[in-house]
Amino acid sequence: MSRCLRRLVVLARWPAPGRCKRRLAASCGSSRQAAAMQKRLTWHTIHTAGLGAHQAEAELLLAAAGLGPRALRRWRQQLGSTTTPLQLTLQGGGTLGCRMQRQWQRGFTAGCQQVVLIGSDLPGLEPGDLRQAFALLEHNPLVLGPATDGGYWLIGLNRVGFDRCGAALMSGIAWGSDQVLGSTLAAAATLQLPVALLRKQSDLDRRTALEPWLLQAKGSR
Repeated sequence: MSRCLRRLVVLARWPAPGRCKRRLAASCGSSRQAAAMQKRLTWHTIHTAGLGAHQAEAELLLAAAGLGPRALRRWRQQLGSTTTPLQLTLQGGGTLGCRMQRQWQRGFTAGCQQVVLIGSDLPGLEPGDLRQAFALLEHNPLVLGPATDGGYWLIGLNRVGFDRCGAALMSGIAWGSDQVLGSTLAAAATLQLPVALLRKQSDLDRRTALEPWLLQAKGSR
């Protein structure tokens, strides 16, 4: 992997029926339909991330879950080309906190000075959001993108922030609850880690929340 001062990591689950977006599948009544929506959302996120990474002079990494190395290579071919070369890795096991911590550890060990993590279900994501996140990390150790469900859609650390917090920032968080953002802000305050906030976005889990984006995408097509 090439040495780069900035790294953008997209955390994504392979969009196969029964392996992704169980809450979305429940609201749709179909795991196949939920997987199709997740596939489209993931494509949108990765290609938008490619533009944002290019503008921020960052390397782009897809950290995948729910599949093996061979299927990951096939998925990479299906995703097509991105503005910034897309590198591949597997998330590995553990809680969401463990998997995010693993990406930070890998990035900073490789020599990065800033590592930003995002999910794959962000219909409102724009390249400027990512460019702003990296810019904020120049003067802030931690940046968060609040989500409307009480979590966050982006989290980024610079090396100073990572060295200061270690694994403590990811400890004791009730992942999947509406307390994730609040708990993370509380942990950052305890660690004396200043936080910069981005605009609030929807991290989607239900079909009703997807409808406006689907209509917009249909109209643009």
